[in-house]
Amino acid sequence: MFHPDLGEFEGLLLVEDIESRTNSAIHMFFMRFDIAVVWINSQFQVVDVQVARKWHPFYVPAVKSRFTLETHPDRALDFRIGDILSFNDV
Repeated sequence: MFHPDLGEFEGLLLVEDIESRTNSAIHMFFMRFDIAVVWINSQFQVVDVQVARKWHPFYVPAVKSRFTLETHPDRALDFRIGDILSFNDV
């Protein structure tokens, strides 16, 4: 929130202690721009992808997730449900 912009290859990885739909939900209040949201489970598998629109009340993943990747909206098409991801140097 309140961030002025997000670069095409920038992002934020949010990590929860457990997999959950509720804990992985996000809101877009006070956001000045849209973002791509990629929800990832404990096995590092993509379980949902959405483009979150600024000022939209909230977004909840379709299934439980542990990691939430928020990145530039142009990156949404880079991820598909079922993809396996790895994180290096985060």
